[in-house]
Amino acid sequence: MPYMYYSPDSMWTYLILVLPAVLIALWASANVNSTFKKYSQIPSTSGFTGADAARRILDANGLTHVRIEHVNGKLTDHYDPKAEVIRLSDSVYDNRSAAAIGVAAHEAGHAVQHAEGYFPLVVRNAIIPVCNIGSNLAMPLIIIGLVLDMFGLCTIGILAFSLSTVFQLITLPVEFNASRRALNTLKNDHILIGEVNASNRALAALSSSGRFTEEDLGNAKKTLRAAALTYVAALAVSLANLLRLIILVNGRRRRD
Repeated sequence: MPYMYYSPDSMWTYLILVLPAVLIALWASANVNSTFKKYSQIPSTSGFTGADAARRILDANGLTHVRIEHVNGKLTDHYDPKAEVIRLSDSVYDNRSAAAIGVAAHEAGHAVQHAEGYFPLVVRNAIIPVCNIGSNLAMPLIIIGLVLDMFGLCTIGILAFSLSTVFQLITLPVEFNASRRALNTLKNDHILIGEVNASNRALAALSSSGRFTEEDLGNAKKTLRAAALTYVAALAVSLANLLRLIILVNGRRRRD
């Protein structure tokens, strides 16, 4: 193993910086699973499934071409911008709970972001290839640099690693905005009580038989807030690891 993992700075930087962030991330992951499980067992008074809600949001925004597909797994829901498809998991697709509707509405929010050219989403999608390359090269560059005492190479490795931190940072406004769009849609009842979208982009009259109550909205909000914490935790872990790498490399440079 390279020097950096056995240096005097290695243990305290891990215990003080990385370990707390990892524990927060583990808690956030457990919290989103428990929160979704809790509220997914409470039926929504609207009577809509997650797929129904997503379809109505898409149609109301003129996105009738965006497909909705079922995908296996738990909370594997996502929007694929290349295929223009929303994929909803087993626990969301045909689930009639407010939690499922909230998650589905969140993914529909991503589709609307994509259609509108929401700037943070455009930036995030554009840097994905570079971030993937950077994350793969970062640690080899840092390790080789330490072994050969080539600290310029270490710096390049740290910069490459920082790309993943930038990605996590840009992800926050993208996810928060998608959730805000979802909650506003549900709160305003443009979709769930069948009103035509105020911008007149809706292409069909929607059923007015369902109504999303304040209780439903609260359950959806709690689910989406729990999900949002996982993105905050991911950023914290990335920042902690980046700071640790900087401290370890600088410590080695000073000793040399």
